[in-house]
Amino acid sequence: MNCIFMGTPLFGRYILEKLSKIVNIKLVLCQPDKPSGRNKRIEIGEVKRYSIENNLRIIQPDKIKGNISIIEEIKNIKPDFIFVAAYGKILNKEVLDLPKFGSINVHSSLLPKYRGAAPINWSIINGDKTTGVTIMKMDEGMDTGDIILSKEVEIDEYDNVETLTRKLAIVGSDLIETFINNFKNKGNEFESFAQNDAESSTAPKMSKDISKINWKKDSNIINNLVRGSYPWPGANCLDSNGQLINILESNSNNEIYGEPGEIKKNNNKMYVCCGKGSIEILKIQKSGRKTISGIDFLNGIKIGEYKFS
Repeated sequence: MNCIFMGTPLFGRYILEKLSKIVNIKLVLCQPDKPSGRNKRIEIGEVKRYSIENNLRIIQPDKIKGNISIIEEIKNIKPDFIFVAAYGKILNKEVLDLPKFGSINVHSSLLPKYRGAAPINWSIINGDKTTGVTIMKMDEGMDTGDIILSKEVEIDEYDNVETLTRKLAIVGSDLIETFINNFKNKGNEFESFAQNDAESSTAPKMSKDISKINWKKDSNIINNLVRGSYPWPGANCLDSNGQLINILESNSNNEIYGEPGEIKKNNNKMYVCCGKGSIEILKIQKSGRKTISGIDFLNGIKIGEYKFS
């Protein structure tokens, strides 16, 4: 089968690795390289990195809709499928209808739950115990197409976005292989069923505003925000000097109490008090500085005079 793949970050790389072993990937599309970090260094996505390592043809258009040259190139390939995994752009009907058998998306939630850009983040932030992967036939809506296959995955209490992404990507790569095998075994056909829109929820793109910590909330809620915001954009707050602080790794604690935002030291560990309980700070970063441990952070402040807001 001649196929086209569209994806950008790590989740997409796992899917592409599997697909490249079982179908003929004629073209890879990923988003343009973007500057990252304080020094605005250009970093390439994992899909592009894998494609370069394996001599796959790559293009990185700003947009596909109305891009005549790209549409003509896709037409000339005459793809059986377009496979999409965390590409980050919505495709219009003209593109979706180009493959012989349709366009297939590997989505990192159990649809119709968490349609949108950040399903992994929101499953953790909301304290879910399970999530999953869905293989779906794409339509013009945002993750609204018919479901082909899905599989549930447990969320461990210590999972963050990085660890859960890897777990889901492994499941997703196995699931797409199952889809292709089933497709071949059924004489190049597949079945699907409509989503129940009444059960849908959205997972909007993450931002610094979304990941801002409200220390008046329960420690479990704050800890979930830390886990669901790592590695980007990072759960954040301001210190008593008005400086931005990123909380990168934490544990919830229900034994140490104090005023919300108050910092305490106990058993050589750093805690920040919440509306209920506290969180133990494992990794923390002042804006523009390197990441350090909570206890190292304590050594640089005056406890009692310094707090978070």
